[in-house]
Amino acid sequence: MSSEYLLEINNLTKKFPIKGGILGREIGAVKAVNNVSLKIKKGETLGLVGESGCGKTTLGRSILRLIEPTSGEIIFNGENIVNYNFAKMRDVRRKMQIIFQDPYASLNPRMTIGGILSEPMDIHKLCEGKDRRRKRLYELLDQVQLPKDALNKYPHEFSGGQRQRICIARALAVEPEFIVCDEPVSALDVSVQAQVVNLMMDLQKDLNLTYLFIAHDLKVVEYISNKVAVMYLGNIVEVASASELYGSSMHPYTKALFSAIPLPDPTKKQERIILQGDIPSPMNPPQGCHFHPRCWLASDACKGEYPENTSVPGSTTHQYRCFHPLH
Repeated sequence: MSSEYLLEINNLTKKFPIKGGILGREIGAVKAVNNVSLKIKKGETLGLVGESGCGKTTLGRSILRLIEPTSGEIIFNGENIVNYNFAKMRDVRRKMQIIFQDPYASLNPRMTIGGILSEPMDIHKLCEGKDRRRKRLYELLDQVQLPKDALNKYPHEFSGGQRQRICIARALAVEPEFIVCDEPVSALDVSVQAQVVNLMMDLQKDLNLTYLFIAHDLKVVEYISNKVAVMYLGNIVEVASASELYGSSMHPYTKALFSAIPLPDPTKKQERIILQGDIPSPMNPPQGCHFHPRCWLASDACKGEYPENTSVPGSTTHQYRCFHPLH
């Protein structure tokens, strides 16, 4: 792997067993993540979008091995970490952190903010000594624009936006290189979302961070991301630089997603693509391309086999999986 890539995922798959019967035998499996391959360069943000239940969060947590992947490779800093034992993963986890979606549920209500921010430093034996510890805590609060007196307060004393800043500070406490941002602004008010997104972009620039940014809000993803991957039913169906994807998407599902973005000018009209039917069950996905039951361009070829990755001529990043691309 080239040294410019911090993270490379090759054919990553995560299956959840379905058990039934008196003996609880395995009678099937849900492929939440299905042969996903992605590359993320150092210092860039890869946006990950798709409908609820498509496997975005499972992919993010599998990369960090919070959920153990079924198969595939996770190459971080040139090393495949899939088979690392607990002790080796602890060292890696100092460089890989996560910001959870819900700032209300992801902070311990019985711990002060000082205790919450100190815990990861204790685990990794960083900043030992009272003076060094306090200096580092003040530095973290300053980075996320919170006052110093926050250290002795509890999570319930803060607003949602402030709690998410605390979650960001906790992730930064161990000086990571890579952060999975699992819908970090979806639980916040729109005005607060903008502040938190801008804060994350400033931190990325100052600390040379690399993000996997999972979100539903397509405009937020376009604003923060260098590259964007579109996920449907456990598969990556299209990936490209943000400008290419939003300017000339190739996959019908991507086009349908983007047609739902509201325009700020109500006088302008845009074509809405209303998809027919519901998302198929991940327990029993359709044969061939999983999107074909809802696709207006589907043919017999789509029903027979899953399309291979196709590169767009003249582009170094744009790939899609479709027999009937839109351009």
